[in-house]
Amino acid sequence: MILVVDSGSTKADWLVASTDTSSQKYSTVGFNPYFHDENFILNALNSHKDLLEIAYKVTNLYFYGAGCSSEDRIQIIKGALKKIFINAKIEVDHDVFASVRATCGDEPGIACILGTGSNSCYFDGINIHKNNYGLGFIMGDEGSGSYFGKKLITHYLYGILPENLKIDFEQRYEITKEIMITNVYNNSSANVWLASFAKFMTEHKEDAWVVKTVTEGIEEFYDLFVCGYPNYKKLKTHFIGSIAFYFEDIIRMVGAKKEVTVGKIVRHPINALAEYFLSKKINLK
Repeated sequence: MILVVDSGSTKADWLVASTDTSSQKYSTVGFNPYFHDENFILNALNSHKDLLEIAYKVTNLYFYGAGCSSEDRIQIIKGALKKIFINAKIEVDHDVFASVRATCGDEPGIACILGTGSNSCYFDGINIHKNNYGLGFIMGDEGSGSYFGKKLITHYLYGILPENLKIDFEQRYEITKEIMITNVYNNSSANVWLASFAKFMTEHKEDAWVVKTVTEGIEEFYDLFVCGYPNYKKLKTHFIGSIAFYFEDIIRMVGAKKEVTVGKIVRHPINALAEYFLSKKINLK
């Protein structure tokens, strides 16, 4: 049995790769080794009875996750998985690899992530080329959920959020400077907390302030994460993630302005990942 996992910082999707349309699907919290240690991951998995029931059947497990960018962080994830999926050959890699497999397949292209965080990579059809991105929500993550959540909260606290949005925001949330500081500076999942406010923006996606803010953020993402590749105009640029999904119109509009050919926009890459491994005819017994 092959189990494919796509994990962001907020949520992880698990799918048994099968030709059966009723393939088993599972969902857990996201695991990011920047913020979560092995014990956190083990506790979360041990509380998920459905996954535990199939754990011994899994022969191959492919885990793609945010923050899995170095061998020491990969080992945090792999160490926890080995204790649950004791019969499985386990591969752990960065979530940019998931974006490549789910969008480019084996074709050259640029694969982008716009979810809780943001990132991109250039894939030449064989190898993924390293970049200088992925600086995290404090210094980077331009165009991501945490980036836009930060914009929303800071504009509210500065008193410059438009009145109509301010009223709706106050009806839903109780945010003070003290609450923000506690949740950003004293919270191991601060990026997830910030990204949770992006939902408010997707629900007001027609509002002029939201359109302007998102457009500026996406323009910054293109400038930093796409247009820095020398051959970007000759390639298709694909996107995965909830922010990409909800603001597809802006992504395609800004892309056209910057002479970027936007290809696939996929909210959840897990099904495409399973299809990729099935196409490789890996033994599914």
